[in-house]
Amino acid sequence: MTAGARVLVVDDEPDIRQTVKDILEDEGYIVDVAASAAQAREARRSQRPDAVLLDIWMPDFDGISLLREWSERGGLPCPVIMISGHGTVETAVEATRLGAWDFIEKPISLAKLLLVVGHALEAGRLKRENDGLRRQLPAPAELVGAGKAMQLLRAQLDKIAAHDTGVLVQGEPGTGKETLARALHERSARRSGPFITVAAGAIGREHAAIALFGVEDANGTQPGLIEQANGGTLFLDEVADLDPELQLRLSSVIERRALIRCGGHEPIPIDVRVVAASSQDLDALVAAARFREELYYQLKVVPLGVPPLRDRGDDIPDLLRYHADWFATRDSLPYRNFPVAVQNRLRHYAWPGNLRELRNLVQRLLVLGNAVDVGLDEVESALGSAVTAPSAAIALGAPGIDFSLPLREAREQFERTYLLHQLDVAGGSVGKLAKAVGMERTHLYRKLKDLDIDPRATGHIVSAK
Repeated sequence: MTAGARVLVVDDEPDIRQTVKDILEDEGYIVDVAASAAQAREARRSQRPDAVLLDIWMPDFDGISLLREWSERGGLPCPVIMISGHGTVETAVEATRLGAWDFIEKPISLAKLLLVVGHALEAGRLKRENDGLRRQLPAPAELVGAGKAMQLLRAQLDKIAAHDTGVLVQGEPGTGKETLARALHERSARRSGPFITVAAGAIGREHAAIALFGVEDANGTQPGLIEQANGGTLFLDEVADLDPELQLRLSSVIERRALIRCGGHEPIPIDVRVVAASSQDLDALVAAARFREELYYQLKVVPLGVPPLRDRGDDIPDLLRYHADWFATRDSLPYRNFPVAVQNRLRHYAWPGNLRELRNLVQRLLVLGNAVDVGLDEVESALGSAVTAPSAAIALGAPGIDFSLPLREAREQFERTYLLHQLDVAGGSVGKLAKAVGMERTHLYRKLKDLDIDPRATGHIVSAK
């Protein structure tokens, strides 16, 4: 049984509505009732139930027609169980075609009611989990390392997870802020709910409001990312990239615990834990009036700092083994050992790209290497190509291309040098850069990320490949 789940009961007979409501509430469910299709539409819009019990025969608008309406407007958001007093085979076939989960016949059996509702809620929960897994990027998601910094971080997470407050994660690019947010989610009471990631800088400005807040129009209702996180955690990555209007609307959602969809008029209750992340100095942005002060303090109820990898030297051996095993499993690459000499060399490396750079390095060594043990010369060669700074070539006006590289790597080196130069000319503005190079902003953000260029630090590479 999924205690605390929300069930909507739609039936025009008051006695049946009340009886079913009493039974389900005794089992720990939250129950809303509706006596008509109009009330059912409003309850489904405002409450977002986990399951619906829907009577087939109602005087104003029958259950099959309402089921068809919901199905044709973006699909059923949760299992719908039909209640039938005198249904036909044709009715059952049509309801099944439209996505009905099951049927309960009148007079309603207590045992069957609880069994069917329990199974429907479990199926809905599994579907949400699977949808969440499909949204997740295939990247390592564990907090690896037994050093002092990680021990302290885990202790902080355990303490924070017990309180349902907003959290602001701050740290350099590539330090694993999303991994930290996922770990916090898994430790919290919201672990069975969704974990939704919003990459603020990757949302096109013209579609950002709809993507975040959803939309209501003549074609139906489409929940946004914030609403999809209901009952779980919303992770706002690089929150400073949100434009001022979105910052204001987000602040209102957090304050009122409700949102209004684009085109809508009625507030939708929202139960979401917001975990925001930034690699920028938000204090400075607030002082410069480039980030809303009220949103900053709403997000920073609990601040959480992520240490850079250069301060986690003791964790390097564990991280190397973990990522070697992870890439070997995911990509069917041959597993390779990292001898002590190699571990020591990497423990004293500065890691300008943090964990992202370490992952890239391990993957490259597994792809290109042949021997079981990684050689020190391989590492030196990989690090030597990684730390070559194209900004120096830009300053000299030279192309800065290593003509001994394979075509693909030489092209990447040129693209990195070219975009760094154009970003410098654009004064760090990604919008101006997109116009200068003729790329759509979303595609440009992906390209910058692939080349490990930080658009907030013109002329500097966050982590090199």
